[in-house]
Amino acid sequence: MRLIRFVLALIVLAVGALWSLQGLGLVGGSFMTGQTQWLYIGLVTMLAGIVGLRWASQSRV
Repeated sequence: MRLIRFVLALIVLAVGALWSLQGLGLVGGSFMTGQTQWLYIGLVTMLAGIVGLRWASQSRV
C-alpha cells in the first residue's frame, strides 16, 4: 500500500509540473499553453504531490 501511495504522489507531482510548464508556455500543444492560471493550478498540484510524498514516506503500513 505504501508503494501505491508513493507512486500516486509522484504522478500528482509530475502532472503539476507539466501544468506549470504549460502555464509558463514552455510546453506547447494544448489549450493550457501560455495561460498563467495553469501555472498556479500546477503549483498547487505540485504542493499536493509533495505533501503526498511526505505522507507516503511516513506511513508505517
